[in-house]
Amino acid sequence: MRKSKFVQSTIILIIGGFITKILGMIIRIIMSRLLGTEGIGVYMLLMPTFSLLIALAQLGFPIAISKLVAEDTKNNKNLVFSIIPVSLILNVIIMVFLLFFAGSISTHLLHEDRTTLGIICIGFVLPFISISSILRGYFFGKEKMLPHVISNVTEDIIRLIILVIGIPIFIVRGIEYAVAFIIISNIVSELTSILILFLFLPKNFKLSKKDFIPQKRNIRDIFNISLPTTGSRLIGNIGYFLEPIILTFVLLNVGYSQQFIVTEYGIISGYVMPLLTLPSFFTMAISQALIPVISKSYTNHQYEYAKAKIKQAIFFSLLIGIPATVLFLFIPQIPLRLIYNTTEGILYTRVLAPICLLHYIQAPLTSSLQAMGKAKEAMHGTILGVLSRTIMLYIGCSLKIGMWGLVLATATNIILVTMHQAKYVKKAFY
Repeated sequence: MRKSKFVQSTIILIIGGFITKILGMIIRIIMSRLLGTEGIGVYMLLMPTFSLLIALAQLGFPIAISKLVAEDTKNNKNLVFSIIPVSLILNVIIMVFLLFFAGSISTHLLHEDRTTLGIICIGFVLPFISISSILRGYFFGKEKMLPHVISNVTEDIIRLIILVIGIPIFIVRGIEYAVAFIIISNIVSELTSILILFLFLPKNFKLSKKDFIPQKRNIRDIFNISLPTTGSRLIGNIGYFLEPIILTFVLLNVGYSQQFIVTEYGIISGYVMPLLTLPSFFTMAISQALIPVISKSYTNHQYEYAKAKIKQAIFFSLLIGIPATVLFLFIPQIPLRLIYNTTEGILYTRVLAPICLLHYIQAPLTSSLQAMGKAKEAMHGTILGVLSRTIMLYIGCSLKIGMWGLVLATATNIILVTMHQAKYVKKAFY
């Protein structure tokens, strides 16, 4: 029964992931064609900051909720809803910080004044992302993947409609307004997702005031899991956040123009990496379905079953990863032209394609560590990756090889982190 439930959950997530990936591709196509390469460059400069702030705002709560609900030893209602007030307080603090320091971040760190409005908009989006992710954590813990899939698909459809209508209106006022609109549109799409998730809560899931009052034991257990998980994600996002800052600073100092940096960074971050990570919808689906399964079996000392599930997850990840790698290696111009209506970034794609094969198995390995209570080991892998990436980025950009410094840093990060996570997953069983 558990085996069939794992497979069923994985299949639902794969189908949902495929649909949302297609919708995401359509959204990216529309964005790239309406914003242009320069607009995509400005948008992509904001993405590391956005990812870092999401990690801070969520504080690892979704994974902690998923693991604790899967163990089913506590009051799940209080577990889920008592953490929401804590999350909202954290989000308000971040929001106020951004209102005061958005200008400084855009001018002194990102070196692009047109990102200021977008940074302010991020602050208003974060509470909605945090609440929806906590609710998703509950459903993942219960191994109910359909609510997550339906909410994701609906969210993307709503966002697609909003962007098609809104970008042409705001692009007339300038790229910065169009980019800010894209970010703020997440409020409507995330709110839609929250409402759908609430509809899928059990009929006997009646809420009272007591459910929103944090219990010390529950909060302590959540933080014991969430903080190491957040540390891992936060460190990764700090590295991602520093990427355009270091890149811009070093390349400007060695003689490259701001126009070159924005355009080329937009090509790699807006076209190449999204294309190469396209199969990740499959590996992420496997990883999400894996967490409650590994958590239960490892807690109950069913190690052989847990090992079998991890091996199965890696096998399925490679099953789609290998054909994708062959496609990106030999004929990258076809998917680039089909998705983005461009052939820019072909050489970058070919060089990174074999490396990304390791990236496809990284997510199941990291999820396995977190599910087994080895979040600290996962965090150590992330630290290793961020340090190596940052050092290689600085060295590579200093060599005056343009964006190849970023390519070198990305490849180094993927190889080292995947090897580290694989080592500690194996060590957990011996």
